[in-house]
Amino acid sequence: MPELYAFTDGACSGNPGPGGWGVLLIARDGDAILKERELSGGEALTTNNRMELMAAIMALESLSRPSDLTIITDSAYVKNGITEWLAGWKRKGWKTSTNKPVKNDDLWRRLDTARERHSVRWEWIKGHAGHPENERADALARAGMAPFKPARVAT
Repeated sequence: MPELYAFTDGACSGNPGPGGWGVLLIARDGDAILKERELSGGEALTTNNRMELMAAIMALESLSRPSDLTIITDSAYVKNGITEWLAGWKRKGWKTSTNKPVKNDDLWRRLDTARERHSVRWEWIKGHAGHPENERADALARAGMAPFKPARVAT
C-alpha cells in the first residue's frame, strides 16, 4: 500500500512581515515515488509560526479523502503544539499553562479540525540541513512569499 508524506515549511521576511508556506506531498511505494504534488501560498503580513501552521493545514485540507499520512516539519512549534500542547490548551479553554491566551489559536483550531478525518503521524526534522524534501518545501514557502515582498529598487 502506498505511503503518503507531507513535507511542510513556512518562511517569513521579517517577523512579522511578508510570509509564505510550502507543502511537498509525496506518495511512495517503498523507494518508488508514485506521485508528487506541490502547494504554496502566502500573506502580506504574518509570522513564521503562522506560516508553519498554514503549511500543515493546507497539506491536510488539500486531501480529497481521509488518508494515513506522515507530516514532516522542521518546526518544533508545530510538532510540539500538535502532539504535546494542544490537548491541554483545549482542556483549559485555549489558555497556556501560564493561563495566557494561546497564540495563533485560530490556526491551531483549524489544524485540529483538518486532522480529524485523517490518521496523522508527526515527525520533526532539522531545517536547512540538506534534507532534499525539506529544502523543496522551503523553496515552495519562499515562492509563496515572493508576491508579497516589496520590489527591490536598483540603485
